[in-house]
Amino acid sequence: MESRARTAWKGDLVSGSGSTVLASGAAGPLEVTWSSRTEAPAGRTSPEELIAAAHASCYSMAFSHGLASDGTPPESVDTEATVTFAQTDDGFRVTKSALVVRATVPGISEEAFQAAAAAAKDGCPVSQALKGNVEITLEATLV
Repeated sequence: MESRARTAWKGDLVSGSGSTVLASGAAGPLEVTWSSRTEAPAGRTSPEELIAAAHASCYSMAFSHGLASDGTPPESVDTEATVTFAQTDDGFRVTKSALVVRATVPGISEEAFQAAAAAAKDGCPVSQALKGNVEITLEATLV
């Protein structure tokens, strides 16, 4: 399986703008600008917001699968990812992805829940893509 997206950009970095379309048709066009990355979104997105969406959805899928495989399928998994884009000594870069998950999982102990949450963080394919370059944190709450 391959996934595609396309962005058309006009102008320079600071005053220019672009439009991103997902090939699946699920979203787009999504307007992108430098200011939506560094100041305020104002109804536009950023590459980092798209990474956050990818990480939150991937983590939710991995966590749900792990819980079900352990015999405790979840009723619900609600994940938020916050991706930090910051200026470093090496220039601007994605520095962190903070996952916050709340899940309803009947019949699971807190210890088993936390172990499954951590395993999903490490095993999620988007986490794997970020690993070694981006700090990944997790806060997991059993509801």
